[in-house]
Amino acid sequence: MGAQLRVYKRRIRAITATKKITKAMEMIAASRIVKAQRKVAASMPYATELTRAVTAVATGSNTKHALTTEVETPTRAAVLLITSDRGLAGGYSSNAIKQAERLTERLRAEGKDVDTYIVGRKGLAYYGFRERKVADSWTGFTDSPAYADAKRVAGPLIEAIQTETAEGGVDELHIVYTEFVSMMTQNPVDGRMLPLSLEKAEEETGAKGEILPLFDFEPSAEDVLDALLPRYVESRIYNALLQSAASEHAARRRAMKSATDNAGDLIKSLSRLANAARQAEITQEISEIVGGASAMADATAGSDK
Repeated sequence: MGAQLRVYKRRIRAITATKKITKAMEMIAASRIVKAQRKVAASMPYATELTRAVTAVATGSNTKHALTTEVETPTRAAVLLITSDRGLAGGYSSNAIKQAERLTERLRAEGKDVDTYIVGRKGLAYYGFRERKVADSWTGFTDSPAYADAKRVAGPLIEAIQTETAEGGVDELHIVYTEFVSMMTQNPVDGRMLPLSLEKAEEETGAKGEILPLFDFEPSAEDVLDALLPRYVESRIYNALLQSAASEHAARRRAMKSATDNAGDLIKSLSRLANAARQAEITQEISEIVGGASAMADATAGSDK
């Protein structure tokens, strides 16, 4: 019985140590969510106004450009998948990967070849384990992305959209990330970044139905679009990275809170078992003492006779 009590105590100590770790991770994730939310809010006005500017240039000119002009028969698409570098975040990365898989199946059903670009070690490990080809990947910044990281990711994608498909380029550029809705809700979403849908852009910026002013473009509308193209892609990727980071922290906080609560419940259960084992051990010792005393008393009474 004493050995069983030692086992319970050892397990309680181990789970208590784990509970301290999960509690600390929960508090760290909670503190980082607030910072990530602020960054998301700060990036939204820039992204909205940039999209509005692109819409104004596209509607105010007849210039054909990769930013706004759809290919009649697209044959190749690029998909940027944003996952996390670290685990212990519940289903955050797996949900984003599933969304990317659904998007890839849909694009292939439309007759398009798909080039996959990945942000985050979890997505890279998923594709690497299945020996799937990845066009390019980036790691090491998913929990706290900077604009420089977005520029680094955007570079190969912009080059791919500006290159002819016969030379390895793509006709469309899609992105898969996790949208931060609230502390309890984060939704994996996908969207087409390029070519830009003017109708959807007007809905996003709240300019649907507005009469846009007339512009003169210097030196030309095409040059303006060339200048706006990298800024637009970078801002969209940066906003997606920030929303994904906020979602990752929220998912990790929720997962660590669940782990901490489960550890507390398990400690209570083991404590009850340990108490029961200790009580049984004490009862057995008392019984042995009483039995021994009774035997000695009987022996003494027999010798007196």
